[in-house]
Amino acid sequence: MAVSAPSLTAKLVSEFVGTFLLVLTVGCNVLGSTSTWGGVSIAFVLMVSIYAMGAISGANFNPAVSVTLGISKSMGGPGLDWKTVGQYSAVQTLAGISAAVCYCLLYGRSFNLTPSEGFGWLNAGLCETLYTFVLTFVVLNVAAARKNAIERNEYYGMAIGLVIIAGAYGAGAVSGGCFNPAVALAVDVSSAARGFGWCVPYVLFELAGAAAASALFKLVRPEDFGGERSGQAELLSEFLGTFVLVLTVGLNVLAKSPAGALSIAAALTAMIYAVGDVSGAHFNPAVTLAIFASGRSAQLTPVKASMYVAAQICGGIVAAAMYTFIYVGQAFPLGPVAGSTWSQVVVAEAIFTFLLSFVVLCVAVSSRTKSSQMFGLLIGSCVTVGGFAIGGISGGSLNPAVSVGIASANLLNGGLFYTALIYSALELTGGAIAAGVFRLTHDVDLDSAEKEKLVA
Repeated sequence: MAVSAPSLTAKLVSEFVGTFLLVLTVGCNVLGSTSTWGGVSIAFVLMVSIYAMGAISGANFNPAVSVTLGISKSMGGPGLDWKTVGQYSAVQTLAGISAAVCYCLLYGRSFNLTPSEGFGWLNAGLCETLYTFVLTFVVLNVAAARKNAIERNEYYGMAIGLVIIAGAYGAGAVSGGCFNPAVALAVDVSSAARGFGWCVPYVLFELAGAAAASALFKLVRPEDFGGERSGQAELLSEFLGTFVLVLTVGLNVLAKSPAGALSIAAALTAMIYAVGDVSGAHFNPAVTLAIFASGRSAQLTPVKASMYVAAQICGGIVAAAMYTFIYVGQAFPLGPVAGSTWSQVVVAEAIFTFLLSFVVLCVAVSSRTKSSQMFGLLIGSCVTVGGFAIGGISGGSLNPAVSVGIASANLLNGGLFYTALIYSALELTGGAIAAGVFRLTHDVDLDSAEKEKLVA
């Protein structure tokens, strides 16, 4: 029996309700001063609303999302027609302003839309552009890409919501973390008595991020636009994923975020779900080494592995340059955290990089224990584990691309690069050990010839 499509009224009401709840939650968290868990609260209301109404309207709840879908459609890919984009954007804007009126009535006051103290419009604008890009790029890949749409994955809402956690703590400390023209306009309108106008550059920066997401989506998934998948798409995916990861690391550290490990893990998880089926979403030379050494991926040749590592390192360095620029030249060193020793760093980085690499092998590579839905969350959770467990010892890098990026940025402040070489050696050792242990614990994955060779 055919299922009828939702009516236009149903779609528009869904967009209004979802955007209203999102903007209301933003306002209540800001006015309620829930700085530590505000980002989680906002991410969760977005996530549950996406799952609740995604099958009705597509659950955009954000003009930038609607615009990026419109651009994708106009380029010959999946997305929305411009008439629908206009209708959705109008309803989302109205819902945002209505929610702003509601939170002002609840708290008896409003708050301004401005860059945080010490930052200018360009610093804030870059944060808005970059994380609106991440948000819309993830939406395109997990919800609009033809492969994921056909397979009907169950992680799309979680992946999209996690982008909010990724951006709320690091970038949010600079710009306020809107990533949504409906949020920016609503906040600015609610505080218009104290001045109005910041929403204009915010919206422009956010729409620029949405446009960039559409362009890079086409490059990462040319098959969705009538082209063919290429090795360049894989390398671009590795570059982008590592860039987002290292950018989130740097912004959280510089913001002294209490939820840094959670935010960084959220960025990793979201990008794994976005491009995991394109490149494998390694984003980490230690992971690439572990997969190569495990012998389970015939496609990962020595040349391809080397190219992956090069893309990851480049992504880390570019991201480090970006967070240093956003923070007006500020960077931070790579090395033992105050009170820790190098011997502690050796143990911490090797063991927890082993954990990360081993879990990747188990949930994303093994034919026996692979998880088709939970793989991204499980891998990202390792960063949460390591970040909180050893962040006070080594900083919890767990990734040579992160280590090289951090050390490269700190060269401008007179830092030394050799620490990145030490960290990278430890992390690569952890990845190599993970491959060896995996071959022992998952010998059922080996064909008979390999198994006999291993036993011998």
